[in-house]
Amino acid sequence: MKESNYIPTGGVKILSAAVSEQAGRWFVSVQVEEEMADPVAATGPVVGVDVGIKTLATLSDGRTIENPKALRKRLTKLKRLSRWHSRKQKGGKNRQKATRKLARFHARVAHIRCDALHKATAQIVAKNKPCEERPATIVIEDLNVQGMLKNRKLSRAIADVGLSEFRRQLIYKAEQAGSSIKVVSRWYPSSKMCANCGWIDQDQALSDRTFICASCDMVLDRDLNAALNLAALA
Repeated sequence: MKESNYIPTGGVKILSAAVSEQAGRWFVSVQVEEEMADPVAATGPVVGVDVGIKTLATLSDGRTIENPKALRKRLTKLKRLSRWHSRKQKGGKNRQKATRKLARFHARVAHIRCDALHKATAQIVAKNKPCEERPATIVIEDLNVQGMLKNRKLSRAIADVGLSEFRRQLIYKAEQAGSSIKVVSRWYPSSKMCANCGWIDQDQALSDRTFICASCDMVLDRDLNAALNLAALA
Protein backbone atom coordinates (compact mmCIF):
# COMPACT_ATOMS: atom_id res chain seq x y z
CA MET A 1 0.00 0.00 0.00
CA LYS A 2 1.15 3.52 -0.75
CA GLU A 3 -0.73 5.03 2.19
CA SER A 4 1.24 5.43 5.42
CA ASN A 5 -0.51 4.60 8.71
CA TYR A 6 -3.82 4.42 6.88
CA ILE A 7 -4.88 1.22 8.63
CA PRO A 8 -4.35 1.26 12.43
CA THR A 9 -2.07 -1.55 13.62
CA GLY A 10 -1.14 -0.61 17.19
CA GLY A 11 -3.57 -1.37 20.00
CA VAL A 12 -6.26 -2.72 17.70
CA LYS A 13 -7.67 -6.15 16.95
CA ILE A 14 -7.90 -6.95 13.25
CA LEU A 15 -11.13 -8.86 12.62
CA SER A 16 -11.41 -9.43 8.89
CA ALA A 17 -10.52 -8.18 5.43
CA ALA A 18 -12.68 -8.15 2.32
CA VAL A 19 -11.27 -7.81 -1.18
CA SER A 20 -13.52 -6.49 -3.94
CA GLU A 21 -13.25 -5.38 -7.55
CA GLN A 22 -15.03 -2.48 -9.21
CA ALA A 23 -14.57 -1.42 -12.82
CA GLY A 24 -11.11 -2.96 -13.06
CA ARG A 25 -9.84 -1.58 -9.74
CA TRP A 26 -9.24 -3.65 -6.64
CA PHE A 27 -10.10 -2.60 -3.08
CA VAL A 28 -9.48 -4.09 0.33
CA SER A 29 -11.66 -3.24 3.34
CA VAL A 30 -10.15 -4.06 6.72
CA GLN A 31 -12.35 -4.28 9.81
CA VAL A 32 -10.65 -3.57 13.14
CA GLU A 33 -11.80 -3.31 16.74
CA GLU A 34 -10.47 -0.29 18.60
CA GLU A 35 -11.37 1.50 21.81
CA MET A 36 -11.87 5.22 21.37
CA ALA A 37 -12.50 7.93 23.93
CA ASP A 38 -15.89 9.61 23.98
CA PRO A 39 -15.83 12.85 21.96
CA VAL A 40 -15.96 16.18 23.75
CA ALA A 41 -19.48 17.58 23.47
CA ALA A 42 -19.77 20.36 20.91
CA THR A 43 -20.91 23.72 22.27
CA GLY A 44 -21.21 25.75 19.08
CA PRO A 45 -24.35 27.26 17.53
CA VAL A 46 -27.32 25.30 16.24
CA VAL A 47 -27.24 24.66 12.49
CA GLY A 48 -30.26 23.95 10.33
CA VAL A 49 -29.52 22.08 7.09
CA ASP A 50 -31.86 22.19 4.10
CA VAL A 51 -30.89 19.84 1.28
CA GLY A 52 -32.01 20.20 -2.30
CA ILE A 53 -31.27 19.69 -5.98
CA LYS A 54 -30.05 23.10 -7.13
CA THR A 55 -27.87 23.48 -4.02
CA LEU A 56 -26.75 20.37 -2.19
CA ALA A 57 -27.14 21.98 1.23
CA THR A 58 -28.09 25.39 2.57
CA LEU A 59 -27.15 26.14 6.17
CA SER A 60 -28.93 28.46 8.56
CA ASP A 61 -25.74 30.50 9.03
CA GLY A 62 -25.85 31.47 5.35
CA ARG A 63 -23.35 28.99 3.96
CA THR A 64 -24.21 27.02 0.85
CA ILE A 65 -22.67 23.83 -0.54
CA GLU A 66 -22.93 23.39 -4.28
CA ASN A 67 -24.33 20.24 -5.84
CA PRO A 68 -21.65 18.65 -8.10
CA LYS A 69 -24.37 17.12 -10.35
CA ALA A 70 -22.07 14.20 -11.00
CA LEU A 71 -24.36 12.47 -13.50
CA ARG A 72 -26.09 15.46 -15.10
CA LYS A 73 -22.84 17.10 -16.20
CA ARG A 74 -21.65 13.85 -17.79
CA LEU A 75 -24.93 12.56 -19.18
CA THR A 76 -24.02 13.30 -22.80
CA LYS A 77 -20.85 11.23 -22.57
CA LEU A 78 -22.71 8.44 -20.80
CA LYS A 79 -25.26 8.22 -23.61
CA ARG A 80 -22.46 8.15 -26.19
CA LEU A 81 -20.66 5.34 -24.37
CA SER A 82 -23.89 3.38 -24.00
CA ARG A 83 -24.61 3.63 -27.72
CA TRP A 84 -21.04 2.63 -28.51
CA HIS A 85 -21.37 -0.38 -26.20
CA SER A 86 -24.71 -1.51 -27.66
CA ARG A 87 -23.31 -1.52 -31.22
CA LYS A 88 -20.53 -3.99 -30.42
CA GLN A 89 -21.07 -7.64 -31.28
CA LYS A 90 -21.88 -9.77 -28.26
CA GLY A 91 -19.08 -12.07 -27.21
CA GLY A 92 -16.41 -10.10 -29.06
CA LYS A 93 -13.32 -8.44 -27.60
CA ASN A 94 -14.53 -4.99 -28.62
CA ARG A 95 -17.69 -5.64 -26.62
CA GLN A 96 -15.57 -6.48 -23.58
CA LYS A 97 -13.53 -3.30 -24.02
CA ALA A 98 -16.70 -1.22 -24.29
CA THR A 99 -18.12 -2.90 -21.19
CA ARG A 100 -15.02 -2.08 -19.16
CA LYS A 101 -14.98 1.52 -20.36
CA LEU A 102 -18.66 1.99 -19.52
CA ALA A 103 -18.15 0.45 -16.08
CA ARG A 104 -15.22 2.79 -15.37
CA PHE A 105 -17.34 5.77 -16.34
CA HIS A 106 -20.18 4.71 -14.01
CA ALA A 107 -17.65 4.21 -11.21
CA ARG A 108 -16.19 7.68 -11.79
CA VAL A 109 -19.63 9.29 -11.52
CA ALA A 110 -20.27 7.42 -8.27
CA HIS A 111 -16.87 8.43 -6.87
CA ILE A 112 -17.43 12.12 -7.69
CA ARG A 113 -20.80 12.02 -5.93
CA CYS A 114 -19.40 10.19 -2.89
CA ASP A 115 -16.44 12.57 -2.63
CA ALA A 116 -18.75 15.61 -2.69
CA LEU A 117 -20.98 14.13 0.04
CA HIS A 118 -18.01 13.36 2.28
CA LYS A 119 -16.63 16.88 1.90
CA ALA A 120 -20.05 18.47 2.48
CA THR A 121 -20.84 16.50 5.64
CA ALA A 122 -17.32 17.01 7.00
CA GLN A 123 -17.65 20.76 6.44
CA ILE A 124 -20.96 20.88 8.32
CA VAL A 125 -19.79 18.77 11.26
CA ALA A 126 -16.34 20.47 11.51
CA LYS A 127 -14.94 17.55 13.49
CA ASN A 128 -11.36 18.90 13.64
CA LYS A 129 -12.36 22.31 14.99
CA PRO A 130 -12.56 23.27 18.71
CA CYS A 131 -15.73 22.25 20.54
CA GLU A 132 -17.00 25.85 20.65
CA GLU A 133 -16.87 26.02 16.85
CA ARG A 134 -18.59 22.69 16.21
CA PRO A 135 -22.40 22.82 16.00
CA ALA A 136 -24.03 21.61 19.21
CA THR A 137 -27.13 20.49 17.30
CA ILE A 138 -27.68 19.83 13.61
CA VAL A 139 -31.29 19.87 12.45
CA ILE A 140 -32.33 18.05 9.28
CA GLU A 141 -35.60 16.97 7.66
CA ASP A 142 -36.89 13.42 7.48
CA LEU A 143 -37.30 13.40 3.70
CA ASN A 144 -39.33 10.71 1.95
CA VAL A 145 -36.68 9.95 -0.65
CA GLN A 146 -38.48 6.91 -2.07
CA GLY A 147 -41.62 8.96 -2.57
CA MET A 148 -39.65 11.81 -4.17
CA LEU A 149 -38.12 9.39 -6.67
CA LYS A 150 -41.60 8.66 -8.02
CA ASN A 151 -41.65 12.15 -9.54
CA ARG A 152 -40.77 11.34 -13.16
CA LYS A 153 -39.54 14.86 -13.88
CA LEU A 154 -37.18 15.08 -10.90
CA SER A 155 -36.29 11.45 -10.16
CA ARG A 156 -32.94 11.53 -12.01
CA ALA A 157 -31.88 14.80 -10.38
CA ILE A 158 -32.92 13.57 -6.92
CA ALA A 159 -31.05 10.28 -7.34
CA ASP A 160 -28.00 12.22 -8.53
CA VAL A 161 -27.83 14.10 -5.20
CA GLY A 162 -27.64 11.04 -2.93
CA LEU A 163 -29.90 12.33 -0.13
CA SER A 164 -29.97 9.08 1.84
CA GLU A 165 -26.19 8.80 1.81
CA PHE A 166 -25.90 12.45 2.83
CA ARG A 167 -28.04 11.81 5.90
CA ARG A 168 -26.17 8.62 6.81
CA GLN A 169 -22.79 10.33 6.69
CA LEU A 170 -24.02 13.38 8.58
CA ILE A 171 -25.41 11.26 11.43
CA TYR A 172 -22.31 9.17 12.08
CA LYS A 173 -19.89 12.09 11.66
CA ALA A 174 -21.95 14.23 14.05
CA GLU A 175 -21.75 11.43 16.63
CA GLN A 176 -17.97 11.31 16.26
CA ALA A 177 -17.74 15.09 16.66
CA GLY A 178 -19.93 15.26 19.79
CA SER A 179 -22.84 16.96 18.03
CA SER A 180 -26.46 15.88 18.33
CA ILE A 181 -28.80 15.34 15.39
CA LYS A 182 -32.45 16.40 15.44
CA VAL A 183 -34.65 14.98 12.68
CA VAL A 184 -37.77 16.99 11.88
CA SER A 185 -40.96 15.46 10.50
CA ARG A 186 -41.34 15.57 6.73
CA TRP A 187 -44.71 17.29 7.19
CA TYR A 188 -43.18 20.33 8.89
CA PRO A 189 -43.66 23.34 6.52
CA SER A 190 -40.06 24.54 6.70
CA SER A 191 -40.08 25.96 3.16
CA LYS A 192 -43.58 27.48 3.32
CA MET A 193 -43.34 29.19 6.72
CA CYS A 194 -41.82 32.62 7.24
CA ALA A 195 -38.75 32.42 9.47
CA ASN A 196 -39.47 35.92 10.77
CA CYS A 197 -43.17 35.95 11.68
CA GLY A 198 -44.44 32.40 11.13
CA TRP A 199 -46.87 33.14 8.27
CA ILE A 200 -47.42 30.09 6.02
CA ASP A 201 -47.65 30.40 2.25
CA GLN A 202 -50.12 27.67 1.30
CA ASP A 203 -49.84 28.47 -2.42
CA GLN A 204 -46.08 28.14 -2.70
CA ALA A 205 -44.96 26.01 -5.66
CA LEU A 206 -41.78 24.00 -6.06
CA SER A 207 -40.64 26.39 -8.77
CA ASP A 208 -40.75 29.39 -6.39
CA ARG A 209 -37.13 29.84 -5.33
CA THR A 210 -37.67 33.07 -3.36
CA PHE A 211 -39.88 33.24 -0.28
CA ILE A 212 -41.96 36.43 -0.06
CA CYS A 213 -43.92 36.90 3.16
CA ALA A 214 -47.32 38.52 2.75
CA SER A 215 -47.44 39.37 6.46
CA CYS A 216 -44.09 41.01 7.29
CA ASP A 217 -42.83 41.60 3.71
CA MET A 218 -39.67 39.60 4.29
CA VAL A 219 -37.95 38.45 1.08
CA LEU A 220 -35.50 35.59 1.45
CA ASP A 221 -34.06 32.69 -0.49
CA ARG A 222 -36.40 29.72 -0.15
CA ASP A 223 -33.71 27.26 1.00
CA LEU A 224 -32.21 29.70 3.52
CA ASN A 225 -35.68 30.38 4.93
CA ALA A 226 -36.20 26.62 5.38
CA ALA A 227 -32.81 26.22 7.07
CA LEU A 228 -33.62 29.03 9.53
CA ASN A 229 -36.94 27.38 10.38
CA LEU A 230 -35.20 24.08 11.00
CA ALA A 231 -32.59 25.69 13.27
CA ALA A 232 -35.35 27.40 15.28
CA LEU A 233 -36.81 24.01 16.22
CA ALA A 234 -33.72 23.07 18.25
